[in-house]
Amino acid sequence: MTTKTVYTTGEAAKICKVSQQTIIRCFDSGQLKGFRVPGSKFRRIPHDCLLAFMRENGIPTDSLDTGKRKLLIVDDDANLVDLMTDVFIRDGRFEVRSVNNGFGAGMMVKDFHPEIMILDVMLPDINGKEVCQRVRSDKSMDDCKIICISGMVEESRIEELRQAGADDFLRKPFDIDDLLHNVCSKLSMDLQS
Repeated sequence: MTTKTVYTTGEAAKICKVSQQTIIRCFDSGQLKGFRVPGSKFRRIPHDCLLAFMRENGIPTDSLDTGKRKLLIVDDDANLVDLMTDVFIRDGRFEVRSVNNGFGAGMMVKDFHPEIMILDVMLPDINGKEVCQRVRSDKSMDDCKIICISGMVEESRIEELRQAGADDFLRKPFDIDDLLHNVCSKLSMDLQS
């Protein structure tokens, strides 16, 4: 996995967890160094300039350091966790962590700051809806996408999950490639062939 050397304003915004407009304002005011693509209005930010900007503004640099997207898997089915972890690690673009209960998910969200979470609805302690609500109540996690998974949920409960903050729902058993495509889509990542 090679680290990118130059970023678009959109990529820089995702890494810094701010709006693209904020990045453009910082670029235009000179706070964020970079260059314009000759003959266009597009701005580009070199890796070292983005890293310096993030450090100056107290923005965690771990997502920039690895260049990988942070994925948290929350499920108490060890075999399914192993399968999902294997698929995302083999993809090569994800840093994957997993926990097997809702309490652990709450702790891991604070420490790891995932960009996306795959969350089993039926956990042994706190249910998925409550985990969604807790994540959504933390303003620093506003950008975290949540995909809920479960084998036993009625349509009315799916709507409750969405209202609690879930971005999507997949019914178990699901095709692992569908999950990978869903995660890539939520993170605006290209699909690898």
